[in-house]
Amino acid sequence: MLDDCEEGARRAAEIVAALRTFARGGGEEAWACADLRERLERTLTLLRHRLGPEVRVVRDYAPTPPIECLAGQLDQVWVNLLANACDAVGGRGTITVRLRVGAPPGAPRVLVAIGDDGAGLEPALQARVFEPFFTTKPEGAGTGLGLSVSYGIVARHGGSIAFASTPGQGSVVTVALPLRRAA
Repeated sequence: MLDDCEEGARRAAEIVAALRTFARGGGEEAWACADLRERLERTLTLLRHRLGPEVRVVRDYAPTPPIECLAGQLDQVWVNLLANACDAVGGRGTITVRLRVGAPPGAPRVLVAIGDDGAGLEPALQARVFEPFFTTKPEGAGTGLGLSVSYGIVARHGGSIAFASTPGQGSVVTVALPLRRAA
């Protein structure tokens, strides 16, 4: 019983630390270097209550350099994407979080891909996922602002965000962010 209490206290401390970090992200945040792996892990801790015992999270992190960003705003993107993945698997399934360095034409970027093995979306709906107030959730279950807000935050960072989905197989959202803030 004492071990259970100790484990509960440890988890509560992790959640409080993640909430504090997340809360500091608002307001007049300054651009600074941040480790995206650490930020993704904090977000996963914050959303642990949404991950049931039958939801598996696969972490596939390659070494990546810190990036110059507004970390609290990017935390909001990770919360939105991971919460959507949780909803998509519905309490049973796999969520994959990948972190890589990509070298598209131009400059190196850090790539974060968050995928799920949920139901996926039909092509007609895929074209609308970044529209404000568009949602596939039942009325009252979502605002339809998560992906729209995420799109704006990523654009502010000089990055890009893409959505891919296969009906019956799941969805992946990929965020590409520059290593340094554009002048």
